Amino acid sequence: MLAAQGLVAVLVLAFVARAIAANWAKFRALDIAISPRPAWLALSTLTVVAVSVLQIQSWRQLLAGWGQTLGFATAARIWFLANLGRYVPGKVWSVAGMVVLARDAGVQPWAATASAFAVQALGLGTAVALVAAATPTAASPVRLGIAALAAAGTITLLASERAVAWLGRMAGAAAPWRPLPIGAILASALLTFLGWVGYGLAFWLLARGLGLPEALSLPVAAGVFAVGYILGLLALFAPGGIGVREGVFIALLTPALGAGGALVLSLGSRLQLTAIEAALGAGALLIGHRAKEDSGEPTRR
Repeated sequence: MLAAQGLVAVLVLAFVARAIAANWAKFRALDIAISPRPAWLALSTLTVVAVSVLQIQSWRQLLAGWGQTLGFATAARIWFLANLGRYVPGKVWSVAGMVVLARDAGVQPWAATASAFAVQALGLGTAVALVAAATPTAASPVRLGIAALAAAGTITLLASERAVAWLGRMAGAAAPWRPLPIGAILASALLTFLGWVGYGLAFWLLARGLGLPEALSLPVAAGVFAVGYILGLLALFAPGGIGVREGVFIALLTPALGAGGALVLSLGSRLQLTAIEAALGAGALLIGHRAKEDSGEPTRR
């Protein structure tokens, strides 16, 4: 079993490495003068890591609403490993990975599944709220409306006692499923919204770190990043939203940064986020493997 998990991890990391190599090659090929500022780049990177902490705690809030306890370190390991699934072709691997790993960590299977979908729904809903507040004209109202309706529908379903009971019966669950308390939804939504604000801040700091013109404001940076992420997530054909997110960034950032600056920031952001997620995922995999060795858990082949 451990050998199979290791093989899957190697394959996933190979997809991630390919994404990093492709984006690095594009970044180096840019015929644009870049004046890196290491302090700003470091601050941007630390902000992205801080956003991960908010996201993990948001997920834990949802699980706690269903009476499921998951330590922060364990939740972080699951989160970072599941994130790598976004770079595998197909949109289900990240969600499926979170469900399987949470279940193995002691979370009830139904709660693991429901929380994985609830996290995605809250992410969409709060991102739409940020875009509407910061850059209301950045994207098609129809697309934003679809994302908002999908998020609201999923959360309403999980908060409804009748709907959740029906889902439990359809799944043939041995124990009845419980609705998600409104308090847990609100707490998780607040943390998720703050996470989007943090992503916008990291994006803005990255622009400074790359020495780009200071015409990009923080609200616009936050709104552009959120809408690019939403549309990348909704693009079922693009692993990790690759290509779609960058196209959105370039289109929306060109008025402030020029075509060259928009291209630099879009590729720089992709390279930064992919590298951070790969490093955190690889670290989580290594820590988990060592923890099993230290506990004396037998290796099943």
